[in-house]
Amino acid sequence: MAEESTYTRKFRKELMAGLSSLVLLAVLARAGREMYGYEIAKAVKAEGEGGLIFKQGAIYPVLRSLNQLGLLESRVEASAFGPPRRYYNITGEGLRALREWQGAWKDMREFVDDALAAQGAVYEARPTA
Repeated sequence: MAEESTYTRKFRKELMAGLSSLVLLAVLARAGREMYGYEIAKAVKAEGEGGLIFKQGAIYPVLRSLNQLGLLESRVEASAFGPPRRYYNITGEGLRALREWQGAWKDMREFVDDALAAQGAVYEARPTA
C-alpha cells in the first residue's frame, strides 16, 4: 500500500477525532456490559475489517472524555496481573447520545455521498488534457 500524503493523514486524524466517540459508544452499547480499555480496543479492532483505524492509545482520552460528559460510567478494579483496570459502561444518557449521533452520522454520510457522487459526475464530464 502506498504511503499517505501529509494532508490525507491530517484528514483521517480530523475525521477520527469525532467518529471515535461514536464508535466507542456503539461498542459498549453492543456489548451490553462493562469493559476495560484494552478489551474495548480489541472489540473495535475485531469490528473493523481492515484493522484498527485509530491507535489503541487514542482510545483512552476519548473514554475519559465520554466519562466526564456522563455518557459512560467507570470504576477501577485491582488486577491480579499488572496495574488496576478501569471498567467502562454506557449510561442511559450515553445510549440517548448514541441514538442521536447515529442519526447525525447517517445524515452526514448521505450528504457526503451525494456531494461526492455529484463531484464525480463533474470530473467525468471534464475533458482530459
